[in-house]
Amino acid sequence: MVQAKTQKVGSSGFTKEEELLLNDFSRNVSTKSSALFYGNAFIVSAIPIWLFWRIHNMDLLSSAIFFLLMTGASTYLMALAYKNIKFSLKHKISVKREDAVTREVNRQLADDKKITKKEKDERILWKKNEVADYEATTYSIFYNNALYLTIIIFISFFILKNSSPAVNYIFSVGLASGALALFSTSTQTYTN
Repeated sequence: MVQAKTQKVGSSGFTKEEELLLNDFSRNVSTKSSALFYGNAFIVSAIPIWLFWRIHNMDLLSSAIFFLLMTGASTYLMALAYKNIKFSLKHKISVKREDAVTREVNRQLADDKKITKKEKDERILWKKNEVADYEATTYSIFYNNALYLTIIIFISFFILKNSSPAVNYIFSVGLASGALALFSTSTQTYTN
């Protein structure tokens, strides 16, 4: 019995190429993306501290526990929203950019006669995935940040304007970050 082994199969039963493809379309984000998400989420979650310190006249030291707890919870929920929106957008962007990426890669590889059709297709897939990942990441951060800050301002200055600053802060930040995390789990993202 002769066994023809063309590709090395990993412990999961998939080839290396299949595992890479599955990783590209999974919900898991890379360490770099995760650090980017948490860093951005922390910065945006800390912005309301200035708003409530300077405009609503909350004392920094006496309110430090509120600021720390709500900033931590908001950072986690915002990072979750970034991840969910990125996942829902990545495939849509990949489909939209497919023709442009294919043209670009074909133009780059036009002079290389040694490359096989399979290698060219793999490079196109890799490049398309890279472009979609970058665009989905940046759009997710922008979209969630803008929505978060808009919700905070609306709740803080219109809905809870007559409440105490501590209650206003807790509910404004909690509702804004909670709403974003909840909306991001929806299967439909409102983008074109």
